[in-house]
Amino acid sequence: MTIPDFQSMMLPIVTLMADGKEHTSRELCDTLAVKFQLTEADRTELLPSGRQSRFSNRVTWAIVHLRKAGLLQSIAHGKNTITQRGKDELSKRPDAINIKLLKLFPEYVEFISGSSQGPELPEPKEPPQPPEEALESSYQSLRLALAQELLDRVKQASPQFFEQLVIDLLVAMGYGGSLKDAGEAVGRRGDGGIDGIIKEDKLGLDAIYVQAKRWDGTVGRPDVQAFAGSIMGQRANKGVFITTSQFTKDAKDYVGRIEKKIVLIDGEQLTQLMIDYGIAVTEVASYTIKRIDQDYFSEE
Repeated sequence: MTIPDFQSMMLPIVTLMADGKEHTSRELCDTLAVKFQLTEADRTELLPSGRQSRFSNRVTWAIVHLRKAGLLQSIAHGKNTITQRGKDELSKRPDAINIKLLKLFPEYVEFISGSSQGPELPEPKEPPQPPEEALESSYQSLRLALAQELLDRVKQASPQFFEQLVIDLLVAMGYGGSLKDAGEAVGRRGDGGIDGIIKEDKLGLDAIYVQAKRWDGTVGRPDVQAFAGSIMGQRANKGVFITTSQFTKDAKDYVGRIEKKIVLIDGEQLTQLMIDYGIAVTEVASYTIKRIDQDYFSEE
């Protein structure tokens, strides 16, 4: 089952808390997972950051919003309990508890607007995401746009520029030894791109054969097969084939069947690597997200 958005979790959470007992977020997660019939894969699905599960993140933010509206209150050691306001709302048998309902309480309006005199916020067309998910979503959108712009610029650049770009990227990833070593090794013109053998590491314990094609046409099996033959001719066991376009399925299947280890990097992967290793991009801003350290407040 699809993981519910955090607003859909609000009423079940308050209902579960109606027993008046103290409940931890973990207890609520376990109970809600059963209620929503979530699989283990659903429960362990991570946010793009890879640091927290999407499900527990949504439960956490549902609790935060309910506390800010005064329906729940926080107790020591990360536990929560229902308030009289929460009980009152449940007694009305609401069909849902969501942001629209929470905005009836001034404390919550102050929370979401940053001021008790803040403007009344319009109801969103879609359920808003928890902050981490919204941030991750915005980040991924910016990254995709940057990757597309990078790919467009790379395709417009000269073959010499593309050659240098590949050298810079490989060295940034730890291959090729130094820029000087890589520049000397990856400089001989080959079929449709640059072509040469570089060191796998700074000591040169193994060699990697590199070929790159800066073009718009799809790279098929014949091109990759020819590349594999070149590797045999150079007595190398590993190769990297880089293109600004895409590889056909037949080409990908081929490298999966041969003995030689060949890595295919298409235009999309190339730009993602450029972003990851800081090639042709510059940092504009960075944000560090912090959360409460529960252990710090433990007095046991």
